[in-house]
Amino acid sequence: MSTPEHAADRARAAVNTGRLTDLTVAMVRCDTRNPPGDETAIVPLLRDVLHGLGARTEVFEPAPGRTSVLGTLGAGDGSRPRLLINGHIDVVALQAEDWSVPPFGGVVREGRVHGRGACDMKGGIAAAIEGVRACQDAGVELPCDLLFHLVADEETGGRWGTGALLAADRIAADAAIVPEPSELGVGIAERGTLLAEVRVFGRAAHGGDPAAGHSAIADAARLVQAAHLADFGTTPHRLLGNPTCNVGTIHGGSMPNIVADSATLRLDRRVLPGWTEQEVLDGLAAVLERAGTGIDHTVETLSFVEGSELDPEHPFVRSVCEAAGGAPVRGLNLGTDARFLRNDLGIPTVVYGPGSMTVAHAADEYVPVDELSAAARTFAAVYAGFGGTAPMRAS
Repeated sequence: MSTPEHAADRARAAVNTGRLTDLTVAMVRCDTRNPPGDETAIVPLLRDVLHGLGARTEVFEPAPGRTSVLGTLGAGDGSRPRLLINGHIDVVALQAEDWSVPPFGGVVREGRVHGRGACDMKGGIAAAIEGVRACQDAGVELPCDLLFHLVADEETGGRWGTGALLAADRIAADAAIVPEPSELGVGIAERGTLLAEVRVFGRAAHGGDPAAGHSAIADAARLVQAAHLADFGTTPHRLLGNPTCNVGTIHGGSMPNIVADSATLRLDRRVLPGWTEQEVLDGLAAVLERAGTGIDHTVETLSFVEGSELDPEHPFVRSVCEAAGGAPVRGLNLGTDARFLRNDLGIPTVVYGPGSMTVAHAADEYVPVDELSAAARTFAAVYAGFGGTAPMRAS
């Protein structure tokens, strides 16, 4: 009699690396840059692939061109355990002249698939799909329903992708995997982000007598010194370390012979799970006060995304780590759509996929073929053995 372990082993052995590589290449060749934000180019490919698995599909389009592809294998009605795969199909912008290969060519060389989105995260989606194909080729009957949410807009916050599905009450699952690049570790915690604009106000005067005015640029420089790489006095998170602050842009003044009457900073403040927007703003205000008195400034939130985490002892975490051959748990210094699933719906969610965030968003982005195969074997084993899980517990 076949056991779940035997089924998982058969499914792992059936992974077809050539087929997986071909699918990754085909996905990379679909230009889904965001901005401008239009995922329609990849929709026919994904629907064909999911139909080939026997899935029912739907295109979810809350705004023109912002398309997500939803696929269901099984009844999807809650009568069996439901495992969700959530992966984004949009990719970031690029400068083609920085690349040594065509960004949307899907070039395979030296054991890597190159192209925008190969790592972040079309390779991970392809590995998740190959896991299903491997189970079917091995004759493994899945003990669960599989749901695929291949979503728009993650790269600019998720408003038209997972966020829109959440608002429409279209997400229901017992557990989820987000196949973002995690270097084959099992991601259970990630930072949140506050993007903020700091406007600094001064008083204009003739550049020949700068003391007659008050330079907003000089004050802005003091704020930059206070905020950039600031110590926020928090206890380090076991996986995420300390929160950070990066002042990414600064603009100010009008002419070199005029004392600047205004300057604007934009900063990226990475925060730990559990922090609210107001708590983050209060902490930022305290840091800016270190720059001294007499600086006339305002702080405006451009966007805020919560951090999120899952208990490392949750049974779903342990089962994915085991399926991945004893992979370690890890934290991510960035954010993913996992936050919607963990924070808003309480769905136990891990991030697991091939590739490294160190090459995501970079020129000549790539994903190693051997990591694609390893990830697909893990997905196949998880599918073959998924029988439901306990509700999410806060860590």
